Amino acid sequence: MNTKSEVSMFRLYLLRAMYAFMAIGLAIYKLPAIFNPPANLSTTGSVVLSVLAGLALLAGVGIHRPLKMLPLLFFEFLWKAVWVLAFALPQWSAGQLAPDAQEVLINNLVGIVLVPLVMPWAYVFNQYVKMPGDPWMKKIISNSDRRTTGSEA
Repeated sequence: MNTKSEVSMFRLYLLRAMYAFMAIGLAIYKLPAIFNPPANLSTTGSVVLSVLAGLALLAGVGIHRPLKMLPLLFFEFLWKAVWVLAFALPQWSAGQLAPDAQEVLINNLVGIVLVPLVMPWAYVFNQYVKMPGDPWMKKIISNSDRRTTGSEA
């Protein structure tokens, strides 16, 4: 199937807007700490900042290649959903969600809502579910197969 017929131009612009939202948001809120890290930044905190910087840069690529970068949106949705379900909701239901975690929860819920809204689900199904996977091994062609097909490896 042709990408143009599978995904509308409107949907491509929605995807680009989502990638821009990610890239700009991360650049505004997280990248300054990379160039001027706080003195008390933990090793884990520095790893998180580095991962988020990588996400911001890849989201920039997504603006140019929105369909090629869909796995980035899968990752964005999944890590946020895991954090909300495994960490935030249990703490919230126990009345123990810290104030800083409440802000993170709201930000993550925004991503959990927006990513599925912009996702071209028919394209995702055709490309990631319906289409055969990549081969696990190189196909070995015997000499008799070469003679009958006329191919040379």
